[in-house]
Amino acid sequence: MATSRVHITPHMHWDREWYFTTEESRILLVNNMEEIMTRLETDPDYKFYVLDGQTALLEDYFAVQPENQARVKSLVQAGKLIVGPWYSQTDTMQVSGESIVRNMMYGMRDCLALGEPMKIGYLPDSFSMSSQLPMIYNGFGIDRTMFWRGCSERHGTNKTEFLWQSNDGSEVAAQVLPLGYAIGKYLPEDKDALTTRLDTYLKVLENASVTKDILLPNGHDQMPIQKNIFEVMDILREAYPDREFLMSRFEEVFERIEEEKDQLDTIKGEFNDGKYMRVHRSISSTRMDIKLIHAEVENKIVNILEPLAAIAYKLGFDYHHGLIEKMWKESMKNHAHDSIGCCCSDKVHAEILNRYILADDMATNLITFYKRKIVDHMPAHEDCDKLALFNLSTYERDEVVNTMITIRAQEFSIFDDAGNEVEYFIEDQREIDPGKIDRQIVHYGNYDPFMEFDIQLKAKIPAMGFTTFHVKANQPGAVKAVTQKQDDVLENCFYKITINNDGTLAVFDKQTQQTFEQVLRLEDGSDDGDEYDYSPSRQEWLLYSNEFDVETTVEHQALQSVATIKFRMNVPANLTAREQHSNQDGYVDVVCQVVLKEDARRIDVRMELDNQADDHRVRVLVPTPFVTDTVVADNQFGLITRPTDDPAMQVWEEEKWKEAPVPLYQLMNFAALENGQAGLAIMSNGLREFEVIANQGEQRDTFALTLFRGIGVLGKENLLLRPGRPSGIKIPALDSQTRGKIVCEFALLGFAGNHIEANVMAEARENVTPIQCYNKIPYNAMKLNVGEQNLPLTYSLLSTEKSGIVLSVLKKAEDEEALIIRVYNPSETESVSGCVEFTSPVTEWVETLLDETPKADTVIEEAQNFGTLAPCQAKTFRVKF
Repeated sequence: MATSRVHITPHMHWDREWYFTTEESRILLVNNMEEIMTRLETDPDYKFYVLDGQTALLEDYFAVQPENQARVKSLVQAGKLIVGPWYSQTDTMQVSGESIVRNMMYGMRDCLALGEPMKIGYLPDSFSMSSQLPMIYNGFGIDRTMFWRGCSERHGTNKTEFLWQSNDGSEVAAQVLPLGYAIGKYLPEDKDALTTRLDTYLKVLENASVTKDILLPNGHDQMPIQKNIFEVMDILREAYPDREFLMSRFEEVFERIEEEKDQLDTIKGEFNDGKYMRVHRSISSTRMDIKLIHAEVENKIVNILEPLAAIAYKLGFDYHHGLIEKMWKESMKNHAHDSIGCCCSDKVHAEILNRYILADDMATNLITFYKRKIVDHMPAHEDCDKLALFNLSTYERDEVVNTMITIRAQEFSIFDDAGNEVEYFIEDQREIDPGKIDRQIVHYGNYDPFMEFDIQLKAKIPAMGFTTFHVKANQPGAVKAVTQKQDDVLENCFYKITINNDGTLAVFDKQTQQTFEQVLRLEDGSDDGDEYDYSPSRQEWLLYSNEFDVETTVEHQALQSVATIKFRMNVPANLTAREQHSNQDGYVDVVCQVVLKEDARRIDVRMELDNQADDHRVRVLVPTPFVTDTVVADNQFGLITRPTDDPAMQVWEEEKWKEAPVPLYQLMNFAALENGQAGLAIMSNGLREFEVIANQGEQRDTFALTLFRGIGVLGKENLLLRPGRPSGIKIPALDSQTRGKIVCEFALLGFAGNHIEANVMAEARENVTPIQCYNKIPYNAMKLNVGEQNLPLTYSLLSTEKSGIVLSVLKKAEDEEALIIRVYNPSETESVSGCVEFTSPVTEWVETLLDETPKADTVIEEAQNFGTLAPCQAKTFRVKF
């Protein structure tokens, strides 16, 4: 038998922030980096140091020690300081596919400025692993991954080395760290203490290993370099003479794994089990205020800003890579598992929120800037203002648009370029101070007021493009009248929605003849958990919104109907009151708006909640007439089907799981229940946690979408659903009670057939890609010089079919005068093919990797064909004109 090898790899795991702030860790970083570099520079035997697989910490370091960039670069190029491939240690269940791709893309680019990145998908502490990671890794030329959390035997192996595949067949060799990334931390020189510790570790590691090559990572969170590591290794050689102890790179472990490839099990799917290590599934609803702005920023950059900037670039304007990279990096600092998980101190959460506010402000203003640049360069029309509507979907959209007109008049008309009047409906209007529009007006003494009109109109907007209307002041317009409708009913060609006396809805889907009863009932229950995990009280007391007085009104507007449902849920003020069933001194005020637009397949819901209670969780319930064993939800570049009931819930305590496998799941933009003939999808605008509750008595499954949870501690011990030690540390985190106002938005969509036939993924993307409007008037506080006014009033860059392939992003290439388009196949089982039509002649069409470099076997052609996409496969193409 060959000698067993033990690989000792010096590293540090670097949480930029957690219960401590970024600035506290930066001080330690400056100290640790000096020790690391000095040792690597002066000790030829100390060959390697792994810098936690992320470049954000180097960015933090260079910001205060720029003079050391050359030292770092020299050590990276010598292969001693091992960096990348990530920008930050991303979570893979809370963030979108594009966020994960950009994290690695910017991380790789940062590495290449110094030397070569580590080509391992290294996520030693992220809380679960998305099923799509092998495809993403292969897209960057990576075929190796290391992680810790989420594994159990029921994935199909009890070994720590295996081959892991995505649905499309992409494959990586995986090395799991079954005891975590820190088992080699602070190794003692005392022989007895050392062997006592390692006897247990080595046995566990060797039993689970195919290669019998054991990894002993020598590092921990913010741990300084272990100066006496060679002395410790000498003691290990003496204590274990039948083993070889080496200082190694992680790559040497993978070389052994790849030698045994034929012996490895092949696994598919996500790693989301909390049997041997905690995965914190319900972290998706901690600090929902932060989670919501996180999703808003992601959607704003990917679905609106980048395609809009690509259109502007095609029309001759600059593409501002620097501004876009800055907003991405502000966001991605928050994508680290602790940060986006929101299992941090209150002070750190304030920093996280401020980064998102900054990124959102940057994205919002750059979107406005691009819309303005385009509309400014359209020809003027007879003293008219303009109203431009931008569609950032790849197909034409014909829908009701809610927007605002600002004008120095009491009435106006809207017409298209052919002179045809456009009907509109005025929902509201108000007078505003002219100084808000342009300070220069008031400077010269002109105080005539402006009016703001909230209007609705129905418009056809071309695919990936815009159309423009003219607005004429002081001219009566074609103001659309309201037709009389039933007071408690919202109705269009798809649905008839009745508002019940208890504030719930009865939704009749005309297409499938299905009725959904008691829709939008709220459930309020206890939360005896911490920032990592939801856990109910041992004396639960559930309260429901239909137990309280409700005030409902329905307003029928010309192009949509709006139901407003208001109520106060009196709830226990805290955990003690709930457990005693003693009082309901706390409350949650709810203002729910349900909007049904003319000809719309989506029912839009907006809930404004004012939470004035602690230690509880609020969910919205959507009962369905379906009974099914599975539920489908979207993840990164595809979909995943999961069981609605986890059989391990019956045995988790007996089997000593680290946390209960409650079937609380993550989604990105939608989840759907269906029975083959019909289905219902919940489409989320940032709410990313759901559960399906079976109700056998009534033969129906109920969606439960979490709106928020409130808890007051970072870590807590002995939870009902997570026994034992606290996760994290036990300190107060009062802001995580999420007191105050929070706005939650989502949509419901009934469909015939299954979710693929009904294009539910495209509908969900459309839901988070609203039509963008720009009203150009002759005044603006911020002046811009305008060039030749020669742009068309109506324009389309490209188009695809709505069915089948779904757009992920359209952007300018990082390093080429070209556009990048990425698409994916949402189906888990069927391949699909498709193409795109551009409105300008194409001179080059090249398939690329996710890092935008051409694939090795790619052919440069002019055809704009995506080819065939395997299940849940993403493909990226570079196009030149």
